[in-house]
Amino acid sequence: MSGADWRSIPEMALSAAVRFGDAEAVVDGELRLTFRELAGRIRVAAGAYTQELGVRKGDRVALWAPNSAEWIVAAFGLLAAGGVLVPVNTRFKDAEAHDIVRRSGAKALLVQNGFLEREFTGPPGVPVIDVASGFLASGSPLATDPDVDEDDLSDIIFTSGTTGRPKGVMTTHGQTLRGYEEWCVLAQLREGDRYLQVNPYFHIFGFKAGLVASFLRGATMLPVPVFDTAHVLDLVERERVTVLPGPPTLYHSLLQESTGRDLSSLRVAVTGSADIPVELVRRVTTELPFTHLMTGYGLTEAGTVTASRPGDPYEAVARTVGRPCEGFEVSLGSDREVLVRGYSVMRGYLDDPAATAEAIDAKGWLHTGDLGEFDSDGRLKIVGRKKDMFIVGGFNAYPAEIEGFLLEHPAVAQAAVIGVPDERMGQVGKAFVVTREPVKADELIEWSRERMAGFKVPRYVEFRDALPLGATGKVLKDQLAQDQEPRLP
Repeated sequence: MSGADWRSIPEMALSAAVRFGDAEAVVDGELRLTFRELAGRIRVAAGAYTQELGVRKGDRVALWAPNSAEWIVAAFGLLAAGGVLVPVNTRFKDAEAHDIVRRSGAKALLVQNGFLEREFTGPPGVPVIDVASGFLASGSPLATDPDVDEDDLSDIIFTSGTTGRPKGVMTTHGQTLRGYEEWCVLAQLREGDRYLQVNPYFHIFGFKAGLVASFLRGATMLPVPVFDTAHVLDLVERERVTVLPGPPTLYHSLLQESTGRDLSSLRVAVTGSADIPVELVRRVTTELPFTHLMTGYGLTEAGTVTASRPGDPYEAVARTVGRPCEGFEVSLGSDREVLVRGYSVMRGYLDDPAATAEAIDAKGWLHTGDLGEFDSDGRLKIVGRKKDMFIVGGFNAYPAEIEGFLLEHPAVAQAAVIGVPDERMGQVGKAFVVTREPVKADELIEWSRERMAGFKVPRYVEFRDALPLGATGKVLKDQLAQDQEPRLP
């Protein structure tokens, strides 16, 4: 069966009880659930949403929690109740998360208190429920399933843009099912695979290429809330993991620390969230047991757009993001901006028709903000980011958003942020700051840590008497980027 055989994500996920029965579905610490048991918990959770919270078809609920079996039950239980999932980045501070919860119109917020020694709070008027409180097990299975089909919204995932304000990307059940059915084919995900899930579930990679794909194929899900190399290696050995996607930093860590470990079960690697050195691709497929390494290009607004194919040479896998997936057209605008058109382009940004019209033109082309070129074999290469984004260890960081936070500091008069190379993280942020009163770099960095998710915090600060400006008053970041060597003043 394929993604086209179901009308909704929960219909597909619950059918796994029949398709895969007593095969292992989730391994999370001491907890082990079969697909039949997992489906039962999802049905009970759907009842809890309906009976305890009054969730009806189309109602939104936010989920602010790390990768876990509870996240899976909470998310798919909500979808089975007819709700719309609003995942929230666990690295966000309260103010960042509350803004998303409020603007999404979430009826409730589910959290996991204690994660990273934090207590997760909600904005005024929004009920906050801990996923470990027993709520998910408090319902009775629904007598009838909500009438949800492929054109109904399944999720609203917030992603930042050049304005620095996160925007809610609206996607339907049908778009997700079709897109990640093909992802399973390209990644060579199989029934019985044991899939170690390091990519966070609040991101489309973790949620859709992770959980949805696992339900589609019958792969065992092994959630990892925080990446730790030793813990991951222990799990690979003990659980005989076969599929291990992640950012390039994950594979760097495996290569450095895998001596003496039995990693022979590993078969599939998937990456592509940052530039990949050719040598890393060679080492992953020759020094580690992986027989298939897939790279690709995707974005929250469209899912996976391009992907490498089995047999592609090292150079192509490292330097390009592969060819367009089925159902997608990819072209380049006059300024080399990557344009995407196809079935899984988002339904729009939540409550933001102006931003939607700016992103998707009258002919249906999504303007990605990324700059690209095609090689002679039709593979896409991303050569820059029109949107000024940089990627920190797999997380998208947006300078405009970080600059907005920095300008809240009383000593900061002007700020410009760029991404600079980092051996471990791929890129990190560097802030160029004009001050109105004295402040030290380490003070400003520490101040930022209290207000921003860790991946957004600038690692370097360089003070300037003035920032280079163009005729329109725009900061000339290309001049700032000429010296890419990160250093503290």
